[in-house]
Amino acid sequence: MASPRTFECPVCGEDVPIKAKSCPECGACEKSGWNEEASASDGLDLPDEDFDYNKFTAEEFGEPRKRKGMQLVWWITGAILLVLTGLMVCYNMLFR
Repeated sequence: MASPRTFECPVCGEDVPIKAKSCPECGACEKSGWNEEASASDGLDLPDEDFDYNKFTAEEFGEPRKRKGMQLVWWITGAILLVLTGLMVCYNMLFR
C-alpha cells in the first residue's frame, strides 16, 4: 500500500518514491505510464483492429519473389534421392 512518501506504479502496482524517475520494480516512467494521458495499454504498442499483416509485410519487405524453375529442381533432387535410397536398400538386401 502506498504511503504518503510513495505512490502506486500504474503499470505494476508497486510502491514508488515520490521523486523517483522510474519504478524500481518494472522500470516504468512518466513517458510509459505515469502521465495523465497514458492508459494501461499505451505501452503495449498493439496493432489496431483493422491491421492487415499481409499489407504491412508487403510494404515493409516488398512482394516475395518466386524463383521460377527452383520447384522443378527440388522435385528432381527428391526423386534422385528416393531412387538412390531404394538402390541402397536393394543392394543391402541382396549382398548381406
